[in-house]
Amino acid sequence: MEPGSVVDVETRNHHYKIECVGGKKIRISGHPQYCPIPVTAQLEGALNRKGLVDAVFIESGKRLLFVVEERIPVRTSEVLHVHCGSKDI
Repeated sequence: MEPGSVVDVETRNHHYKIECVGGKKIRISGHPQYCPIPVTAQLEGALNRKGLVDAVFIESGKRLLFVVEERIPVRTSEVLHVHCGSKDI
């Protein structure tokens, strides 16, 4: 993703907004406990059904893996929909 790109990701349990800052660094919101408001995090990738990390290719059926506060790994529920949109996080 290019810096400034925004992706909306709907999982079984939550709706996330992700803004690419650069490299693996993102701003993410949508999880009531870890990121109810946009926070800086690191996107580690997307887990396939076997639990293997894909190099940040987000698609339906996978789970996002990101790290907040440089130490708290978060694995989402299964991705249902992905939409790339304008910068509005």
